[in-house]
Amino acid sequence: MDAVEIIKLMLAPGVMVNCCGLFLLGMNNKYSVVVGRIRNLDEEKRKLVHAEHSGAITTHEAKRLANINLQIGKLFYRIKLVRNAVISHTLAVAFFILSCITIGLNTLFKNGDPAISISTILFFIGLIFVFAGVAYATKEAIKGYEIVKIEVKGID
Repeated sequence: MDAVEIIKLMLAPGVMVNCCGLFLLGMNNKYSVVVGRIRNLDEEKRKLVHAEHSGAITTHEAKRLANINLQIGKLFYRIKLVRNAVISHTLAVAFFILSCITIGLNTLFKNGDPAISISTILFFIGLIFVFAGVAYATKEAIKGYEIVKIEVKGID
């Protein structure tokens, strides 16, 4: 097997590593946004809880406090989905890299089909993790929409 064929074999896992990197970049951005939102809501919650304890809370503020508590709970669930998506894509990268390594080792040691089938299995495991990451990201987007609906209709 010549160098060009080896590069061709390693190209698919390499492209998938790049794809997962883009997914991870987007997920890290979402993670930062959700954490920032949780912190902002928590700060607002502390002020409202202080007003509640001092007896100076209005009906409007009490509704807002209930709304914030609901949002924070859903945001925690959303952050878990982002975490799961990040873990899935990171594991996919690991399996794609292992696939490349086994292709290289197969070439180096001139082994036959067994190493190629191991590479294929590792590649498909990586694809399964990519699918899991996409599923978590989709569920996270749905939850994000639900939280926005709570925010919009929360205060009348």
